[in-house]
Amino acid sequence: MKKPNAVLLVCVIIAIIALMMGCVDNEEDEEMNEINSLLIYVNSGMDKPFNQYASLVMAFTAKTVYNVPEVTVFYGPSGVEMVKKGTLAQLPIDDGLKALVANQFENLNPEDLPDNLELLARFEKEQLGVNFASCATFHVVSGFATAIEDTSNVEDFITPLKIPDAVGAGLGADKIIFL
Repeated sequence: MKKPNAVLLVCVIIAIIALMMGCVDNEEDEEMNEINSLLIYVNSGMDKPFNQYASLVMAFTAKTVYNVPEVTVFYGPSGVEMVKKGTLAQLPIDDGLKALVANQFENLNPEDLPDNLELLARFEKEQLGVNFASCATFHVVSGFATAIEDTSNVEDFITPLKIPDAVGAGLGADKIIFL
């Protein structure tokens, strides 16, 4: 990643996190503790890679810094391409970006970060309990699934949801961030 892109990426991530957290001060800390369920709705694909990086950094931050119990990254109709096998792996996390991000978190070293977004998503799922989901209807509409139940081209850590469950995920969230 070129340095201007890395700087822009960090600025975007910091701005999104600041907006998400409402630039928290001491009075708002109690309100932050009331968030039990966060839905990060990603409705963009490879055309907007910064949204992909930001969604995973927000999920990581919500779980590790703000202790939000339930965090879900949900890929919407225009973001559903990201759940296809191998797509997230195409977005690298180079050494410069690792250092830039890691230096903003206590006890996080650049070498702790994986080399691409698929590996980061897997870590967040397996180690932090972040949920990853998408609406299976759009797997079929997009042409990489033949039926709602067809997961042959979907990453194994993504949960394909039927329409009622996808809507329920949004209705049940305490806070929704839209990318």
